[in-house]
Amino acid sequence: MKRIYQLILLLLIGLPTMAQITRPQSNPAMPSLKVNGLELDYFNPKEYIIGGTTLTGTKYLDKDVIITLSKLIVGEHIVLPGEATANAIKNLWDQGLFDDIQLDIAKISGDTVFFDIEVVERPRLGGYEINGVSKSQKTDILEKLNEKTGKSIINENLYNTTTAKIKKFLLEKGYFFTDVTYKTKPDPSQENTVTLQVFVDKGRKVKVHEINFTGNKDFSSAKLRKFLKKTKQQAFYKIFGSGKFNKEKYDEDKVKLIAKMHDKGYRDAVILKDTVYRFNEKSVGIKIDLYEGPKYYFGGITWVGNAKYTTNYLEKVLGIEKGEVFSEEKLEKKLRGSANGDDVSSVYLNDGYLTFNVDPVQTKIHNDTVDVEMRIYEGPQYTNNRIIIKGNTITNDRVVRREIRTKPGEKFSKDLLIRTVREIGQLGNFDESKTNPVPKPNPADGTVDIEYTVEEKPSDQIELSGGFGGGNIIGTLGLTFNNFSLKNLFNLSAYKPLPKGDGQKLSLRGQTNGKYYQSYSFSFSEPWLGGKKPISFGVSAFTSLQSNGGKSPYYATIDPSNPSYQKIRLNGITVSLGKRLNFPDNYFQLTYAVNAQQYILNNYPGFLFSTGTSYNFNLTQEISRDSRDSPIFPTGGSYFKFTVQATPPYSLMNNVNYATASDKQRYKFTEYHKWKFESQWFQRVTGKFVLMAQAQFGFLGTYNSAVGESAFERFKLGGDGMQGFDFLQGSEVIKMRGYANNAVIPQGSNPSIAQQSGSPIFSKYVMELRYPVIASQQATAFLVAFGEAGNTWNKFGDFNPFNVRRSAGIGARIFLPIFGMLGIDYGHAFDRIPGITDGGKQNFTFSIAQQLGGL
Repeated sequence: MKRIYQLILLLLIGLPTMAQITRPQSNPAMPSLKVNGLELDYFNPKEYIIGGTTLTGTKYLDKDVIITLSKLIVGEHIVLPGEATANAIKNLWDQGLFDDIQLDIAKISGDTVFFDIEVVERPRLGGYEINGVSKSQKTDILEKLNEKTGKSIINENLYNTTTAKIKKFLLEKGYFFTDVTYKTKPDPSQENTVTLQVFVDKGRKVKVHEINFTGNKDFSSAKLRKFLKKTKQQAFYKIFGSGKFNKEKYDEDKVKLIAKMHDKGYRDAVILKDTVYRFNEKSVGIKIDLYEGPKYYFGGITWVGNAKYTTNYLEKVLGIEKGEVFSEEKLEKKLRGSANGDDVSSVYLNDGYLTFNVDPVQTKIHNDTVDVEMRIYEGPQYTNNRIIIKGNTITNDRVVRREIRTKPGEKFSKDLLIRTVREIGQLGNFDESKTNPVPKPNPADGTVDIEYTVEEKPSDQIELSGGFGGGNIIGTLGLTFNNFSLKNLFNLSAYKPLPKGDGQKLSLRGQTNGKYYQSYSFSFSEPWLGGKKPISFGVSAFTSLQSNGGKSPYYATIDPSNPSYQKIRLNGITVSLGKRLNFPDNYFQLTYAVNAQQYILNNYPGFLFSTGTSYNFNLTQEISRDSRDSPIFPTGGSYFKFTVQATPPYSLMNNVNYATASDKQRYKFTEYHKWKFESQWFQRVTGKFVLMAQAQFGFLGTYNSAVGESAFERFKLGGDGMQGFDFLQGSEVIKMRGYANNAVIPQGSNPSIAQQSGSPIFSKYVMELRYPVIASQQATAFLVAFGEAGNTWNKFGDFNPFNVRRSAGIGARIFLPIFGMLGIDYGHAFDRIPGITDGGKQNFTFSIAQQLGGL
């Protein structure tokens, strides 16, 4: 009531609102006011000096500051009645700090006036209590609001700003029709403080019912809608429905929409206005008003400042002809933004011109043609000076330094800088996303220091798994140390928990299901034998045993009369040497390996002989090229490997008549020649999607038709590709999703024999579309959609690369540094395999610790 009374007086007389002011009833011809018995003449205002101002009612605010804000300061002159007192009340109301304000004239002494201000403070904000949203949303909203806690006064401004922040946050989540209401409750922990209860009615997420354009002439509305990649309108043919409306993504789409129009030659295109309106309770509509402008074309392109390269050469690199549709995006890409490094800037940067710059200036626009002048600053040619490595806390400097392509004394090269980052990443010891090369030019002497900053990541891997194979549960324990240091093997102080830092690889693996199956393997590799040249050395060995039981399968005596006992034992060792090549280019590598294997069979079915001992001594030559830009999730580049493996042609060097020879003679020394080709290509297609194309081929040949095909080294196609039993039984397993393990056998073969022994010929093709969902130091994960085709054959005369079994499906991969690559796939096989349970089909396949390339 006091506040209403004050406002009424202010409107009636234009004077300060003062408590206890009454209008005298006598002598109405001479209006006057009395305050505490003191008469103020309305028609004869008088000037006073403020003698003092007191403030009552404040507990938490600074009194001197409040009095200063009122401007009723001691010593100031004031006219009463007048506007100064009204302004004092207004100034204090404007602060938003009070629920009530009352101004009194305490006394007047001569020409001196004394004031008293009485206020009621508004409570402060102690905290928020958010209702109506999820726990995660509540956390996010409080992060945006908590900076006001303890500082803000509960007033309309606080309500408005809080409502705006909550609505903006939920609008970005797709909640277009949010309603926010408030209540307050006292905060018992603090005086004059309240908790603000916020009640949020999010409504429902909305979809985009329609997107309409105006002002578009050359672009159809359907074409423009395609440019809005993340904002789609509803349509009956969209099986899974259109996406929810997201304000943040919509704003991004508007920028991309105009960029697309510019890229099509409409360089003047702009959005004049856009409106998002409520279509119904479940959806919104969008209206975008465009200005297209004319379509422009490239005119004359001139070059200024180029001394190193001729204008004709730079025009060929640029690759833009007069009359082409004008596109700033294409121009920028050809000048300095090509992913393939075939732009103008890369030509200079790969030749040492570190400070090169080119500025395309639109010099003339006539009608629909744009003339462009390329203003070039070539700068000096820089030579590499110091190469600095930082961040390698575990890996030795020399291990990183030997992968560096930017050598001191050579010309600076952007291409070699990028190649170095790739090579460091392929070591597997560092987080690829954190490897940061920083060139630091020294203009005084024309040199450049290059600082490579790396960040170590866990690189050792453990495989601990259980699986089902051979009718039994198989347990696997594998340990791989990817940054091992052999020279510190006997240096106890270097164990953390094992000696590390030299980039060597040590792998130990064991599999068993008890007495029926046991397998143990070991491998060690040194990528730089001697530490001075890129010559790799590797040694590996394995032993395995599979039987159907018995008292002592390791030492059981072979008894042909007792067919119930079956056993196969394999032992092997491999020594290899590899060398990086510089021809045809420095992505190539040549590797030689010597292999020795022993197969001991006792009444064991599935091979060309069931009892006896066979030896496999062979030499392998492998040439490979790997230009993939990442070992885990490549987005570009390729990989191929061609392998030839051969044994000595024993049958051509001895006098054995193999037509009448016993199995013991025929298979004692395994002979064959084996040819394999594997390849992958990677290409980014759009956004984050990456297309992977893969082809594989394998052929196992013979020297002598009288001897026949080898009993080992065959191919088994189908399933998850996990080697397990089959690799250690002398066969290679090639995965093919949608089919069961070893299910893809030659047409007309006996399934029980063909699945067990494998086939001498296979081919397989894969198309895979990949999309990354996690890319961090802790994990890399991506989704895949795939189509596969492949088959096997018993002889080359039957080989037909187009006669294949097909499958398609989806899957996911996750790479964890400690476990390697893990995968799950769902595949559907289109072609049944006669004679095999369920037609050889198997929908789900799982994989663990497979090769990163997925070959």
